[in-house]
Amino acid sequence: MLYDDIPSLDLAYFTSGDTGQKAAFVENLGKAYSEIGFVAIKNHGLTDDLIQKLYESYRQFFALPDDIKKKYEIPGLAGQRGYTGKGKEHAKGRSTGDLKEFWHVGQEIEDDDPIGAEYPDNLWPEEVPEMKALSLEAYKRLEQAGVYMLRAIALFLGLEEHYFDDKVHHGNSILRPIHYYPIENPDQVPADAVRAAEHGDINLITLLMGASAEGLQVLRRDGKWIPITALPEQLVVNVGDMLSRHTNNTLKSTIHRVVNPPKEKMGASRYSIPFFMHPRSTMDLSCLPSCIGPTQPKLYEDISAGAFLEERLREIGLRK
Repeated sequence: MLYDDIPSLDLAYFTSGDTGQKAAFVENLGKAYSEIGFVAIKNHGLTDDLIQKLYESYRQFFALPDDIKKKYEIPGLAGQRGYTGKGKEHAKGRSTGDLKEFWHVGQEIEDDDPIGAEYPDNLWPEEVPEMKALSLEAYKRLEQAGVYMLRAIALFLGLEEHYFDDKVHHGNSILRPIHYYPIENPDQVPADAVRAAEHGDINLITLLMGASAEGLQVLRRDGKWIPITALPEQLVVNVGDMLSRHTNNTLKSTIHRVVNPPKEKMGASRYSIPFFMHPRSTMDLSCLPSCIGPTQPKLYEDISAGAFLEERLREIGLRK
């Protein structure tokens, strides 16, 4: 089936529906992830108030002068916490930097889990004090929504419902507020520079709050790019490369991009806040045996999530 838009599903059918509703959610989610790799989800646990306040806090931060923002760009962190400046990241296979800047919020470990030694401390700008509480609350709610989505995915794959739970507990997930900054003189940027070049996400799944402007496009199986715009109450949730790899491409990590607006609109900002749900570094991403067969040979070498992440960070220019 070729979609003209991504399917919309109600997560409440899975979390609090009856047996039939839960089964239907699992089936519809699996079908969408097998064919296009994207869905839109409502009843995800975030409130409009939280989303609006979170976006406003990051609008305030990105409006700060560059020299202030750069105080929070820490060498050696590969962009894993704090600020990453304009044009620093590029898509795999490209060298031209994307027309964006972003901030990273990571996992906060509050117990004695040894995984905490792997994670740098979060950074918080003194100029926007409300950013911390809003970011951590959104992180927590998105992580919980992601756990529910992964439980539905596990059931679709014929696995035990809680298969992913321990793998994502205190996982290396990232909240990434992005500012696609205004371009006052489009003719002065590289001809092939775009807001976000075509790519697949690194992680298991990505949960995206509705962006502030159009531009997100998904590459359909027939090679056609289709626009994606979530309704205000929805999250867009897509399969990442780690999950695609683990399922031997049973579930599709679909290539997507953020295209530039027309030249007359390049002077306007675009904001987006994705949550990249990562497992713990020790998760084995080897192809599931149930996803390998005579008509579906094993496509990937065995690798851990941590090793795969390091490989991709080098490919996109964040790790040298």
